[in-house]
Amino acid sequence: MYGSSKPMKKPPAKKPPMKKAKQLTPAQLKRLEKHSVHHTKKHMNMMKKDMMMGMSFKAAHEKAQSKVGK
Repeated sequence: MYGSSKPMKKPPAKKPPMKKAKQLTPAQLKRLEKHSVHHTKKHMNMMKKDMMMGMSFKAAHEKAQSKVGK
């Protein structure tokens, strides 16, 4: 065997660029307002930010539940 016995490592994968924030639709805003009765301001702000970055309502809700709780 020639050279080192360790296999070559792959370079780290590049992260995809961050999506550009967009405005929420009137339907999304209405749904968030109705949803806010049951949740804290911190939870709602996180959801709104994630939805503006393109995440669905359900995915944003689940992420907010796990990170900041109700």
